[in-house]
Amino acid sequence: MFSGSFIIIAVVVIVVLIVFFSLVPIGLWISAISARVPVGIGTLIGMRLRRVVPSRVVKPLIKAVKAGLELEVNQLESHYLAGGDVDNTVDALIAAHRANIELDFSRAAAIDLAGRDVLEAVQTSVTPKVIRTPEFTGVAQNGVEVKVITQITVQSNIERIVGGAGEDTVIARVGEAVVSTVGETREHTDVLENPNSISKKVQEQGLGDGTAYTILSIDIAEMRIGDNIKAKLDIEKANADMEVAQAAASKRKAEAIALEQENRAAVVAAEAEVPRAIATAFENGTLGVMDYYKMENVQSDTHMRDSIAGDNKPEFHE
Repeated sequence: MFSGSFIIIAVVVIVVLIVFFSLVPIGLWISAISARVPVGIGTLIGMRLRRVVPSRVVKPLIKAVKAGLELEVNQLESHYLAGGDVDNTVDALIAAHRANIELDFSRAAAIDLAGRDVLEAVQTSVTPKVIRTPEFTGVAQNGVEVKVITQITVQSNIERIVGGAGEDTVIARVGEAVVSTVGETREHTDVLENPNSISKKVQEQGLGDGTAYTILSIDIAEMRIGDNIKAKLDIEKANADMEVAQAAASKRKAEAIALEQENRAAVVAAEAEVPRAIATAFENGTLGVMDYYKMENVQSDTHMRDSIAGDNKPEFHE
């Protein structure tokens, strides 16, 4: 009887220990205590029940406390439950603290939840970032294309990261400004001789307004000449005019051929009336046999002269 009760008690104790160790990460709790981070066992159990991975909250908290930040476990847990990256946010706060940048946890969490990389934002605020743009194509007033690639040096503006436009907007604005500036020049050679004029005019337009960045400089990385658009348009216009002229000439030729065919038909019709007229003249007595033979002789002589004239025509060689 005693041995049976002992077995039951032992089983109950083992079950309790299994449940306890499954709810309480003892190793993590010991690490927090040794780092002088106030995290109670009840807090860890509560995290388990709220389906929070304790290590995702406690380890960043230990790191923050060691770096001299004053954070609470509830702040980090709330950020975790909101879908934020706790570890990245804490790293950003540590980097800002060491760089003497004013950044509190609320703003850092807001930046992270807004979908921005808060750590990258802090790093870019400390060390400016260089953005290499794609190739922009502008056309000078003389019709020649100028292709430009720029390098934009930007610095994150912590105050404007939430709600501010991103990198794509900065690139688009710079591209529009480059195309507009090239379009204002009379000759493409002016741009080639003084490329800094483009970067200077573009930078004066305040393209960083409303974005998450402060533009420090805009430099020309590459520049080359493209096609002569005006010449292409002139050639296309000349080809179009030639096609119109050819069409008009073809129309006139067709009209002339049709008129010639009509005239030939009239001649054939008139020639068909000649025998009838001769017969009528014979019947009426207005044309005698001798007159008819004379007319035939005249026609034969005419044909013979035409043949001789055709044979004696000089030949021309190209």
